[in-house]
Amino acid sequence: MKRIELIENYLDELFPNPKCELNYSKDYELLISVMLSAQTTDKRVNEVTNILYNKYPTLVSLRNADINDLKRIIRPLGNFNKKSEYVKSIATILVDKYDSKLPYNRKILESLPGVGRKTVNVLFGELNIEPSIAVDTHVERVSKRLNLANTNDDVLEVEMHLRRIFKKVNWSKRHLQLVLFGRYYCKAINPTCETCKLNNICKQYKNK
Repeated sequence: MKRIELIENYLDELFPNPKCELNYSKDYELLISVMLSAQTTDKRVNEVTNILYNKYPTLVSLRNADINDLKRIIRPLGNFNKKSEYVKSIATILVDKYDSKLPYNRKILESLPGVGRKTVNVLFGELNIEPSIAVDTHVERVSKRLNLANTNDDVLEVEMHLRRIFKKVNWSKRHLQLVLFGRYYCKAINPTCETCKLNNICKQYKNK
């Protein structure tokens, strides 16, 4: 069996129907949650946004929120001063310039405070706007361990490798599978190498 086919089959076995683990009910909530997830866990983001989105259920209410209250709510995520400013700024821009609607335009979205290519890729893939592969720390780690990307590649280079390797129709699914595989199996510390069906093609395992 070819290496890529082996990887895809194992990902399908482990995660036949992968789901985003961030909680959201509106498209802009997903955007904000992904932005907030930088350097922290989805579980912690969900704990914070459960409070945030209940207290401020609309973009207008987020725009008008007291910045110090936003900081108090977002504090558990780390880097809360910047993240709070980003939330308020994103809400203000979406309300004032886009009539409280999230524009599904990559260039516009990537110009929002705290939002970059990875965040937009997650958004577009999750909302089925277009097939996308977002490279977070889990996807980058797994890709390099399994020789899907080169050790010194930056996140954009990793993304481009994955886009070439996997069929476009499966990009969003593969992204989620790689995230979950890195989060629960191919972890940064104490990965479950011994029981992994990919250990014979893994750099990490070979270097042990």
